[in-house]
Amino acid sequence: MIYPVGMQGQIAWKRNLSGWWRFVAAFVVLALGASCAAQRAAREAPSFAPGARVVLDAHNCYPYAGKYKERIDRALATGFPVSIEIDLAWRKDAERSRSVVSHETATRGDEPGLDEYFFERVRPLVEKALAEGDSSKWPILYLHFDFKSNEREHLTYVAGILAKYREWLTSSVRVKDESKVQPLLRKPILAITETNEMQKRIFHDEIAVGERFYVFGSAPGEDYVPKDVPRERQWAIMSSAPPATMLATPAGNYRRWWNNSWAVVEEGGPARAGEWTAADAARLKALVGHAHALGYLIRFYTLNGYAEGQGEGWGASYNFGSLAAARVRWRAASEAGVDFIASDQYEELRESLRQYSVAAKGVVSR
Repeated sequence: MIYPVGMQGQIAWKRNLSGWWRFVAAFVVLALGASCAAQRAAREAPSFAPGARVVLDAHNCYPYAGKYKERIDRALATGFPVSIEIDLAWRKDAERSRSVVSHETATRGDEPGLDEYFFERVRPLVEKALAEGDSSKWPILYLHFDFKSNEREHLTYVAGILAKYREWLTSSVRVKDESKVQPLLRKPILAITETNEMQKRIFHDEIAVGERFYVFGSAPGEDYVPKDVPRERQWAIMSSAPPATMLATPAGNYRRWWNNSWAVVEEGGPARAGEWTAADAARLKALVGHAHALGYLIRFYTLNGYAEGQGEGWGASYNFGSLAAARVRWRAASEAGVDFIASDQYEELRESLRQYSVAAKGVVSR
């Protein structure tokens, strides 16, 4: 340290030094206070914030092809939180058209409706959660819509059903500027849908400013994959495009999650995947980190693993070929902070997530 020459200079120097140290002390206090506030905010962050928890997404959780009638019971039995994916088709009848739970657009007429299949089935669970009043655990259920068609009549019909159960549904306030993300009023169920613009119009845009809306859409993504190139080339682009090219727009008040095929991680998706590598893990973490930085929850579909001929009619394109291979990806997704991991193997995935959670906390089973 260099000291100033002369008595006056030294007095002034000490005065300035004392003031500087007071500034440093004040800065440290403020910084510590800000750090404590940030840590407190992190502890108090909603359980549905991006990256806050990893959720089992029960893929195609409804009956179809004469099977899977027990799926919703199996999914609910795995514990909470859990995401229930339900496909909805528009059944046109001369006497009464209605929305039905269906994997196909061509319906028979004996399919259940959304209210009877889902809402009345979960009524005891929701009413119990409301009576307990512990909103820190909410949502306990994510209701994921996959609409098979998007007629205004269809979406309006579903909006009417949701209105009957609005006290169960997480909501936010509609504002004129969609980029200004508003707080969520937490309830036991959070309803999410996908990218379609008509869905956005019915569930959000036509809600009056200042009123609440109850369904949240997914990010449309950027148009980064050419449609006029071979499928193999599309797969190569999907699995290598920079995350910022794939999605550039931050989450808004309505669009709050990002839905992805596993083909954006491993080229060609599960059916064409090889050994899991460090490069694959880095790709997955980059995608998740990008989504969370933009304010989105992120979902990947569909991660199954079974020997050939042992599936239950599940799509072959979603099969890694063995349960062990699927478990490697489930663990990687969990460690990366993926918000929704979709699979048809509900019980196996739930047990794996439980084991990963225990291992992460350093708990040793006895």
